[in-house]
Amino acid sequence: MSSTAERLLALLSVLQARPDWTGAELAARLDVSTRTVRKDVDRLRELGYPVDATRGAAGGYRLGAGGKLPPLLLDDEEAVAVAIGLRTAAGIAGVAESSARALAKLEQVLPSRLRPTLAALSNVDRAPENNGTDAPDPEVAHSVLAAIAAAINDVEWFRFDDRGTSRLVEPYRLLSWERRWYLVGRDPTSGEWEVFRADWIEPRMRTWRRFSPVPLPGGDYTAFAMRSIAASGWKVHARLRIAAPAEAVLARINHAVGVVESISDTESVLVTGADSLETIAAYIGMLGMDFTVESPAALVPHLRHLAHVYLRAANGDRVQHPDGM
Repeated sequence: MSSTAERLLALLSVLQARPDWTGAELAARLDVSTRTVRKDVDRLRELGYPVDATRGAAGGYRLGAGGKLPPLLLDDEEAVAVAIGLRTAAGIAGVAESSARALAKLEQVLPSRLRPTLAALSNVDRAPENNGTDAPDPEVAHSVLAAIAAAINDVEWFRFDDRGTSRLVEPYRLLSWERRWYLVGRDPTSGEWEVFRADWIEPRMRTWRRFSPVPLPGGDYTAFAMRSIAASGWKVHARLRIAAPAEAVLARINHAVGVVESISDTESVLVTGADSLETIAAYIGMLGMDFTVESPAALVPHLRHLAHVYLRAANGDRVQHPDGM
């Protein structure tokens, strides 16, 4: 290495590449002696980088967690990948603002050879993602996501308010789907598994109480969450009696769209939800099956409106515009 500064940067980069290194491995990687490795590790510590060391035959070095985030050393491919990820995260409620700040910092220090690539990526149009509902995307504060994630990571009971109701759960998974965040948790008293929308969660004081994890029946957190969201994770829900067997309905919908109950060989019930009744009215027609509304009654006017719109179109009726054209 031509200078101590270059050697320290190279050592920091190698330490970030994987969790553990022996002194001999670092020396070979950097083409220096193990004595130089020890001295450079001491220099990194003086600069504030938390390099942990273990003694003995199986001893080595690892970059530990410190009081502040040290600069990250990324190769060209890693830098571009991080930039792409941050651009994508800019569209996720709750982390959009922090992602934009991080991206601005990254672009400021990018080598000149990578700027054309990032400039090209910035010229790629981003199509709107909220096409499945007429409701705006829910906003989730970063502090809420951080509190949920911390409780999951620390295996601690999580106390929060959910639309005015106080809840206490064992938190297991944080799920992102359709521009929304969800918490999969288990009630420690009843033992029931539930899914909660993060934009409805207001974290309370930390419990500091650990729990022993219990396996989820079936083991698939994502599949369980999707079924639960379809049944109770929306602002509005509808119960519809379908003039078709359950197998036929399930063949037409994704399991996240609704829960199907078999009534007979010729009938079934679909429980579905959305952020508005207008959305349910529009999407239920895609089944292409006869149905009646069991609840709510407020869905019927929306269906009636769409029925008139489609009927006029089917009859070729000319639409009279407000301006008379």
